[in-house]
Amino acid sequence: MGRRWVHLVLGGALLMPFFLLAAVVLPLVADGADPLRHVGWQFAAFGCALPLAALAALLFPLLRPLEVAAVRSLCSVPAERLAEGPAVSWAARRRTALWFVAHLLAGGIVSGMTLSAPPAAVLLLLLPFSDPLQHTALGWPDVFQGVLGPLAGLALLALVAGTSWGAGALLGRFAPVLLGPTPADRLAAAERRAADLASRNRLARELHDAVGHALSAVTLQAGAARRVLDTDPEFARRALAAIEETTRDAVAELDTVLGLLREEDGSDPAAPAPTLDGLEALLGRTRAAGVPVEATVEGTCTGLAPVVSREAYRIVQEGLSNALRHAGPVPVRLHLGVREGELQIRVENPVAGPAAGSAAPAARPGGGRGLRGIAERARLLGGAATAAERDGVWLLTARLPLAGTGTEER
Repeated sequence: MGRRWVHLVLGGALLMPFFLLAAVVLPLVADGADPLRHVGWQFAAFGCALPLAALAALLFPLLRPLEVAAVRSLCSVPAERLAEGPAVSWAARRRTALWFVAHLLAGGIVSGMTLSAPPAAVLLLLLPFSDPLQHTALGWPDVFQGVLGPLAGLALLALVAGTSWGAGALLGRFAPVLLGPTPADRLAAAERRAADLASRNRLARELHDAVGHALSAVTLQAGAARRVLDTDPEFARRALAAIEETTRDAVAELDTVLGLLREEDGSDPAAPAPTLDGLEALLGRTRAAGVPVEATVEGTCTGLAPVVSREAYRIVQEGLSNALRHAGPVPVRLHLGVREGELQIRVENPVAGPAAGSAAPAARPGGGRGLRGIAERARLLGGAATAAERDGVWLLTARLPLAGTGTEER
């Protein structure tokens, strides 16, 4: 109850600027008005102050988060039942205005009672024990004889406490209704959550494709170098050089992914994302890992829309990474072609393990994220992707509309 009483007194304090403004304006518009001396005009100024407070709540959206913070701290209302942020829509502003008027009305009444009732209650409690009080011109000695004075004082204090408790309970009950999220607030919150999830999925895909491909290639290159280190030092040196180049490229791609985070902060990314212009370099790194890649490109893949070229590069990269991780150094065939307004991608490799004498990659738990990422990339551009085993061959296909007509999140 103590914290709710503080909340009510805060409402009385917030009422004072509007009350003083009304007390200044009333004598200008009404003859004989004197809110500073006459109780009736004081109540009139009190009544005129409430519409002014409602107008302030309608004009200042930031009033809602201030009231929400006070309710959450002093009225013990759970935060999840209250809205976050300023009142943007007019529906939210109207509800905030109603709450603000109720807060100031209850706070003004309780604050006035708190200032006036306790001194009167103390006088009534001391009335039977003080001769000077009994002989004053207060009018009380004739009315409150004997124990009636202290009983009236206690009743007055109980009235203040009961009013404070009742007003605080009512405000606490109506706070979630008037300060809770409106349908527009809920929709905006759902959109923010969806945007956050889309951003997280985007970063996860970029990290998986950029770093995963490099690590898979480095793993095969390091394993090959270790096996022939004593018998073929020249091959081992070439493998180590390929590892150096692969890791350098991986660091550059990692910087690109981190640039996506900087884009979220409103700054420019540090490096551009790779596109199909870097396809030959990607194929070269994959071949250096011991994977023979046969690439066929029909038509021209230059001049594509940047988003299509970026997503196509990532899909090809993930297709080659899957071959490295799950099949080892087996022949891979890559086909890219532009047909009927679409970029068609096809990656296939034998499902059988590597040749004798080569180490097959170990199965990893929790796989499948790369294939989901490929499907998401294609779907965001309005295309489609499939991956399945057919007659001992793992086949990955993707179709990307050249116009990128899907819902693109970048």
